[in-house]
Amino acid sequence: MGNSAKISLDSIVSVAADQVSCELEGEAAILNLNSGAYHGLDPVGAKVWNLIASPKPVRQVVDAMIVEYDVDRARCERDLLSLLAQLDARGLIQIADEHGK
Repeated sequence: MGNSAKISLDSIVSVAADQVSCELEGEAAILNLNSGAYHGLDPVGAKVWNLIASPKPVRQVVDAMIVEYDVDRARCERDLLSLLAQLDARGLIQIADEHGK
C-alpha cells in the first residue's frame, strides 16, 4: 500500500495509476485495482480527487479548496493532509516531493 512518505504542502500528489473512479451524485467511487477494494468519497473529497487527477502541489489544492468552500486555511490544510494520508494508506494516490521524486 502507500509509500508512507510524509505528505507536506510542497508534496506533489496525484491519483494512482492502478485505480478507476467515477462520480456518483457528486460523490466519488474509487476501485483499487490491486486490492479490489472500493472506496467512497463525499462531495468535498470528490472535489479533491478531481483536483489531483493531474499531479499538483498540495499547496495548490489548498488554494483551490479555500476559493471553493471559503474555509479557514489552517483547517483546510489540516483536513486535506488528513484526507491525503488516508488515500495514501489505501494505495489510491501517488506522492512525490516538490522535485517530482
